[in-house]
Amino acid sequence: MKHNILLLVLCHLSILPLFIGCGQQGEAKPYPLDYCLVGGSDLGDMGEPVSYIHNGQEFKFCCKPCIPKFKKNTEKYIRELKEETEEL
Repeated sequence: MKHNILLLVLCHLSILPLFIGCGQQGEAKPYPLDYCLVGGSDLGDMGEPVSYIHNGQEFKFCCKPCIPKFKKNTEKYIRELKEETEEL
């Protein structure tokens, strides 16, 4: 019985490294703008901004419904972000 419990504990511990860091995006480049590229609203006007990481770049949105719109036309918003940051 003790061997079964020990074996069970060891099995669980052996898969633990698979979950360490799961869901972490690593260091993302911070979002430099103070408004939502999708909705156009100032961040914070509609409550707490929503963050989303895409390919190491953080994007902030005025609300959750902007995320699917961003995902549908990602290249457009990446291009807009690049254009806006070149102007800064």
